[in-house]
Amino acid sequence: MSDISSKILFVDDEANVLKALVRQLRKKLGLSQEKLAEKCRLHRTYVGSVERGERNISLQNIVVMARALKTTASSLLDGVK
Repeated sequence: MSDISSKILFVDDEANVLKALVRQLRKKLGLSQEKLAEKCRLHRTYVGSVERGERNISLQNIVVMARALKTTASSLLDGVK
């Protein structure tokens, strides 16, 4: 498991790893959901719905969000089985 995902708070379900990492990294960078959305050129409600696990996020958007969060897509997906 990558250094990033090994440091996340307890996540009760592996399917929730991505949303937990996005939220944790966003907060670590001091970004609001709105600022992250601007960096990604996505709608602010989309970012919130990703963090709540309400979206089936595309690989393209995972890559875009990873770049905005200063990490890699593979790091965001590490731990997801």
